[in-house]
Amino acid sequence: MKIAISSKGKDLGSDIDPRFGRAEFFIIFDSANGSYNAIDNSQNLNAAQGAGIQAAQNVAKEKVSLVISGNLGPKAFKTLKAAGIKTALCSEGTVQDAIELVKSGKIEYADGANVEGHW
Repeated sequence: MKIAISSKGKDLGSDIDPRFGRAEFFIIFDSANGSYNAIDNSQNLNAAQGAGIQAAQNVAKEKVSLVISGNLGPKAFKTLKAAGIKTALCSEGTVQDAIELVKSGKIEYADGANVEGHW
C-alpha cells in the first residue's frame, strides 16, 4: 500500500504538517518494500485558492491508497474520495509515527472534512 503523509520535511523523521493543501512536502511511503520519496508541494504554499484540490490531484498521481494529514478541507476531501483514496487524520508526531499507526491498525480514518476551506 502506498501512503501520502503531509510533512514539514523530506524524511520519515520529519514532523507531520497539519495542513494538507499547503503542506511543505508529501512523503510517499510504500509499505510493500519500505521505500519512500518526498514530493515538494511549494507550488501550493501561497496559492490564493485551490491548494487542496491541486495537492489531492498530485498525490492521486502517485497512486496512493491512503492520505494522512492533520486537517482536510471539504474540496480536498471530496477530490480524494472521488479518486478512491482513503483519508486519515493525524496532526502530531512524525511521519514515521503515522506509518506506525497504520501498521498497528490504530489510525483513525476520516469520514469527512474536519476544517473549512482556506483555514
